[in-house]
Amino acid sequence: MSSTESPSVPAASVLPRVAPVRVGEGERMRSVRLPGVTLSVRSRPPARDGLEPALYVHGLGGSSQNWSALMAELDGVVDSEAVDLPGFGDSPPPDDGDYSVTGHARAVIRHLDAAGRGPVHLFGNSLGGAVSTRVAAVRPDLVRSLTLISPALPELRVQRSAVPTALLGVPGVSSLFNRITRGWTAEQRVRGVTALCYGDPASVSPEAFQYAVEELERRLRLPYFWDAMACSARGIVDAYTLGGQQGLWRQAERVLAPTLLVYGGRDQLVGFRMAAKAARSFRDSTLLSLPDAGHVAMMEYPELVARAFRELLAKSAASDATDAQN
Repeated sequence: MSSTESPSVPAASVLPRVAPVRVGEGERMRSVRLPGVTLSVRSRPPARDGLEPALYVHGLGGSSQNWSALMAELDGVVDSEAVDLPGFGDSPPPDDGDYSVTGHARAVIRHLDAAGRGPVHLFGNSLGGAVSTRVAAVRPDLVRSLTLISPALPELRVQRSAVPTALLGVPGVSSLFNRITRGWTAEQRVRGVTALCYGDPASVSPEAFQYAVEELERRLRLPYFWDAMACSARGIVDAYTLGGQQGLWRQAERVLAPTLLVYGGRDQLVGFRMAAKAARSFRDSTLLSLPDAGHVAMMEYPELVARAFRELLAKSAASDATDAQN
């Protein structure tokens, strides 16, 4: 090794100290060290022994906390864990700086392989929906069922309201946006995100809004915040352009697990018109349309998403029983 070189140091060991993430009632957090990545994992103690495991994957700019309401709704149904993807929530950046959809999927697969919890009921929202689709396609042995909420799958005609988010992936745009918005408060930023992601922003309680402000203030102190956002946005755009067997729609067709698709009629980031294409592409799919929901139905209507998931489980159990009799 020359005098100008130095051994690589895992990102997790050089990060600044910031306030801890919020842990809701009945939840716990732990850090999991894996090859090349460290993941923060949120979980709820299972209500009883023998529950099938579930894993939840959040969207761009989100965290495992996005799933807290749905996890609570599914107490007694599944044994729930939610990950913070690398660079988000309380997880440090990946050691190799890979924020592609494939890179995020690799992190999820490494966690499932290391934990030995598979096959799981896999949930994904937005970016997490694309990641979960890839996981289910390439490692069907790890996925018992798939629930996708506004998955970020390629669209030929992207909604105009989604263009600014996609532009974050263009080199230089995120740093420019950061400079332009330097004077914005965390409250202003959260208000903008809420208006973009919720079908009815007024439905967000003052308490939940304040928690979101505090979390954003925490994350803005992290030196890699904008890099994780920009590179993950670029990863989505890049995934949209992939063809052949690596194309996300082609991979959707390869998914074997029973799939619940949830689309919101007021979603400004993923077009509601994509619901029909998704229902055709996933071979064993059930579609839940929520006309008043935006981009995060698991936060807006957790009870309806939970009910649809329980119905999916019942349908799958009945199908398995029929197959066993034949």
